[in-house]
Amino acid sequence: MTHLNENFVVDAKGNRVGVFLPIKDYNKLMEELEELDDIKAYDKAMSRKLEFVPLEQALKQIETSRKKKK
Repeated sequence: MTHLNENFVVDAKGNRVGVFLPIKDYNKLMEELEELDDIKAYDKAMSRKLEFVPLEQALKQIETSRKKKK
């Protein structure tokens, strides 16, 4: 993970209640979170049994689904 240059906001007792980040660090953190989400989605998809459907059947299913939504 990227090193962050955070600045903590503390209350009167010295408890951390918030944090300020430079926008560059925030953007990098968001990019890393998005990448982690992509990895999780990939892992989930790959853990499922793959089932292949002929193109014609898939097109019919899509068209049927669209008609039901109308």
